[in-house]
Amino acid sequence: MATDAKRPKIDDEKCVLEPLKNFLLWCDSVKLTLSDKVYLSKEGTAAEYGMMAREDIEEGHVLFSIPREVLLHHGTTKVKKVLEEGKKSLESASGWVPLLLGLLYEYTCPQSYWKPYLSLWPDFRTLDQPMFWSEEERDKLLKGTGIPEAVQTDLKKLQDEYNNIALPFMKSHPDLWDPEKHTLELYKSLVAFVMAYSFQEPVEDEDEEEEKEPNPPMMVPMADMLNHVSKHNANLEYTPECLKMVSVRHIEKGEEVFNTYGQMANWQLLHMYGFAEPFPTNSNDTADIQMSSVYKAAVQAAQSEADHRLLVDKWNMLCEMEIVGEKGVFIFGQSGSLTYSELYTTLKVLCMPLQDFEEFCENEGWEEDEEGEEDDKMEQALSFAGLKGLPAEWKCLLHAAAALTLDSYSEDVEADRKRLEDQDALAELSSRERRALHVRYAQKSILQRLQQLTKPTS
Repeated sequence: MATDAKRPKIDDEKCVLEPLKNFLLWCDSVKLTLSDKVYLSKEGTAAEYGMMAREDIEEGHVLFSIPREVLLHHGTTKVKKVLEEGKKSLESASGWVPLLLGLLYEYTCPQSYWKPYLSLWPDFRTLDQPMFWSEEERDKLLKGTGIPEAVQTDLKKLQDEYNNIALPFMKSHPDLWDPEKHTLELYKSLVAFVMAYSFQEPVEDEDEEEEKEPNPPMMVPMADMLNHVSKHNANLEYTPECLKMVSVRHIEKGEEVFNTYGQMANWQLLHMYGFAEPFPTNSNDTADIQMSSVYKAAVQAAQSEADHRLLVDKWNMLCEMEIVGEKGVFIFGQSGSLTYSELYTTLKVLCMPLQDFEEFCENEGWEEDEEGEEDDKMEQALSFAGLKGLPAEWKCLLHAAAALTLDSYSEDVEADRKRLEDQDALAELSSRERRALHVRYAQKSILQRLQQLTKPTS
């Protein structure tokens, strides 16, 4: 890896250029190679910046290549030695503190090697994840989606991380960091920057039995300029010498080049990255049903005090087996349940007659697989194609749980459907309102389908 002394210096006169042009000059100087078949643009792209095809591109074409020494992370920043020495004191649940301290230094250092790259975000105002919305706006637009709760957790964790880990470390190195300049607000912006733009290199599975810790996040100049869609046309590849963005299908001239951030539902995209794919284009959309909602539905259906006591025992057994949890969720995708094993076991146990449950407890929750209840059978049974074949009692629980979940949103599914279909009304919504609408309706449409397929037949 190149040392600071070997890195080419950036001419100060270039810094007066428009940020995108300055960034491209820097890319050229650090041997970050960009194919002649693509170009960066602020026009015709899904977000502020994007990459466009200048001409037709065949599958397998290398769109750009990034030397590893150009990546920005705790091991390449100018303060890497200090971060390495303080490694133990910088440990946290997120694992992000070393990168964030490096970013705090590099972002505010006029001579930073990455200044032309970081100058693309002069004030982070383009970042608009819900963590920057007011609590009132989050509750109004995103109630029921799970995002307000996730944001509250994020804000609490980053504040604790800053006050208890980052701030004491900065105070012990006043020659590198200044709490007056490197504030909690800037730290929050950089957390959002890492959430939206960082990459994590996949862990190599040399030994499948030994689970390895995930690699820490890193900033990848150029790669983070590409926008995301679920049906992407490019993918980032990792080699020992460099990272390469490679086309995964034919890309036509004038088409935007899209990377993928993974199989992510709209609520995850909005929470982490600040955008959502227009409904119904995101094939990875999901809806969550709280595990506790299924229990609540069972309690509501119980007809006697004895039934209630039995349900308590059944739920406690499921908790002991770690099938369910207080904050756990059952996830449904476009084709049915994605957590089919947990949901199948939960429905089976909650609907068991007393004698069957007693035998179940005697076996400590384990049963011989006489009925062939393998994963594929459970998956099929809880797919949207298979729901109608479930026992009536199971369907009643799912139907009631879906209803409880739909009731948690501010408005019903029909109100959101009408907004989406009314182009004039849609155009009048703010960007935040539109993104929230796509998230809400994607979730509600899955839950509504679940309700319809489990509706009791009279």
